[in-house]
Amino acid sequence: MTAMSLGPAYSRLWTATALSNLGDGIRSAALPLLAASMSTDPVIVAGVAVAGQLPWLLLGLIAGALVDRFDQRRLVVLVDCGRTALLAALTVAVLTGSATVAWIYAIAFACGVGETLRDTATATLLPPLVNDADLERANGRLVNAEVAGNELIGPPVGGYLFGVAMVLPIAINGGTLALAAALIFSLPSVFAPAPTSESKGRIWSETMAGLRWLVRSRRMFTLSLLSGTFAFVDSMWFVVLVLFVQQILELPAAIYGLLVGIGAVGGLIGGFLAARIVRLLGPAPTLTTCLLAAAAGQLMLGLASEVVLAALGLAATSAAFGVWIVVARTQRQRSTPRDLLGRVTSASTTVVMTASPLGALVGGLIGREYGLRAAILLGVPALVIAACLAYAVLRERREPAP
Repeated sequence: MTAMSLGPAYSRLWTATALSNLGDGIRSAALPLLAASMSTDPVIVAGVAVAGQLPWLLLGLIAGALVDRFDQRRLVVLVDCGRTALLAALTVAVLTGSATVAWIYAIAFACGVGETLRDTATATLLPPLVNDADLERANGRLVNAEVAGNELIGPPVGGYLFGVAMVLPIAINGGTLALAAALIFSLPSVFAPAPTSESKGRIWSETMAGLRWLVRSRRMFTLSLLSGTFAFVDSMWFVVLVLFVQQILELPAAIYGLLVGIGAVGGLIGGFLAARIVRLLGPAPTLTTCLLAAAAGQLMLGLASEVVLAALGLAATSAAFGVWIVVARTQRQRSTPRDLLGRVTSASTTVVMTASPLGALVGGLIGREYGLRAAILLGVPALVIAACLAYAVLRERREPAP
């Protein structure tokens, strides 16, 4: 089935999401390459990625309050237009030879702020556009568009375009955002926030109201913690994968790239099948099964001595993660009050965005002290414990309103 089968409004949202994430993937490769053309210092080049990810840690919680208080459609359009203008300015700077590393850092950070707001707002755009029964299918296609653009297609395209001309990936990123803004602007005007008695003008108090709701909701709070655990464990093994391939499997770097590609394809398959699996098992059993499947995949990967078993483990873990993202997002959209969805989404995403770098740090330390296999295998019991918690809490059909 195609995006169009969910209606023309959803088709425009899907296309805008695909274009925006393709541009993000292109930019994620182009900006470090641009920095590398100005400096050979590894810290300076790596700092570009840090500048782009920092907004989630600094502004992730507040972003939800901003999304909940404004018309989300107009906010996304404003953000995409703002990022288009910034990239146009960087394009001119590159063409005139006036671009500096400081410029690149500023653009990476500003685009990261926009991405934080846009990703939060996009999660609130979907429910009014599709039937409730179609949410898993709609989310699955959106998640696949995000993964394909950000991880599978965007970065290699960005690297290739940079090799053709430094300015080309930056200009194309601006073009994809401009098209995405036009498509979002064409959506129906059904995203204005409902009037509430909440005091306006106090962003932090509104942010805390969303956090209080999340903490009091046993199912949603548990789901957020489990998502963070999944992301933490996933980063633990991924950060040592390149060394595992080279030192344990004794394979060339090209095989590492192939395995990463297999993992990305596994995630896409998971996103595609998520709706069917939920219809077959139900949401809570699906989430529990995802954690167990990921544990099995990591066990295969950690014990692998040949590339076939490693590839199967990567595909299983990545597919489970893809299904998890779709089902968790759908459950959050169904269970959260409309006027709090932005804040609950941003809080949950901030948990994941914080857990990922922490997991990478812990994985690196474990790999150094106890071996590369340990960094992969120690995640297995963590996922099994998480699966038990998911089964105990998420299978509850209803809970009192927080």
